[in-house]
Amino acid sequence: MRIHLVSGACGFVGRNMVKRLLKTTKDHVFMVDDLSIGRHPSEWLDDFVSEPLSDAEVIGKDKRLIFWKGDFRNLLFYMRENPRYIQEKYTIDFERFADVFHFAAIVGGRMKIEGDPMMVALDLSIDAEFFYWITQHKPKRVLYPSSSAAYPVSLQTTTDAVALSEGDIDFNKNLGTPDMTYGWSKLTGEFLAQIAARHYGVPVVCIRPFSGYGEDQELSYPVPAIAARAAKKEDPFEVWGSGKQGRDFVHIDDVLDFIFLLLDNVQDGSAYNIGSGKLTSFLELIDLFANIAGYQPQIKPLLDKPVGVHSRYANMDLVNERFGWKPKISLREGMTRVYEKQLNDLKK
Repeated sequence: MRIHLVSGACGFVGRNMVKRLLKTTKDHVFMVDDLSIGRHPSEWLDDFVSEPLSDAEVIGKDKRLIFWKGDFRNLLFYMRENPRYIQEKYTIDFERFADVFHFAAIVGGRMKIEGDPMMVALDLSIDAEFFYWITQHKPKRVLYPSSSAAYPVSLQTTTDAVALSEGDIDFNKNLGTPDMTYGWSKLTGEFLAQIAARHYGVPVVCIRPFSGYGEDQELSYPVPAIAARAAKKEDPFEVWGSGKQGRDFVHIDDVLDFIFLLLDNVQDGSAYNIGSGKLTSFLELIDLFANIAGYQPQIKPLLDKPVGVHSRYANMDLVNERFGWKPKISLREGMTRVYEKQLNDLKK
């Protein structure tokens, strides 16, 4: 049996990855999530059926999915105590996992990053346990999702904002200061990925996604939240800060496309940007959604809200030169999809 492991499988990126694996392969998937943020598979899988399997669920008519609900660190502990824990507990015949996608993390929008930074620091615990396990289990391929938050905040100010390049993070030089505990944890994860590849021979690749978004993203994130307010034709339209702060928005479908390209070509633990290479301010994003919705609201800045760094966008030159990859979904097409999803939800 060929089986993949997806931690954080019920979060935004995880569930999109699970659906992609179901669509493009005939493989089995072992899903892990504690549902503290993610949604139970019954909420996002078509034709959902399940049956109990000890303390897990077998999902789907073809029984290709197994969902284990719980803290990923607990499962890692069980597998550390008994390397064949999953095989024996659930009577699954496989030697080792094929692709391992590690999306389990304490995540959230700017309110979570700045409002509860010590909780976000638990990512250090999750990643340390994870990387130790893969050096013992030796899966065939591993994806570690880092973040654009790992880049030095000194390069993302109002006056000195630049397109962030992979070389701006060099573990042999001064790393600078990443964005809060979330950025520090992801930077540490990248370092552990390189150690796993270099010292233990585990094929690992890291990604640095910028502002990923999609139709089924939680409303705690800015893109769906702004889209939902545009669908309601909010006027005046509130924006956190001045709205001049900008991000690099990339659709989840493009993110997944590039992940598989990287898995096929990179094994040394190095990290690559995933973005559009274009900076879009939140004022421009609001204007785009308002245009799609067919109205022109007044803007109401909320200067007391957390806004994070001023400008964060990707330099995609290395990716374009090395892999010939560019996102396929334009900003307008992607945001139109998000808007239509929020509009449909509003009508229900």
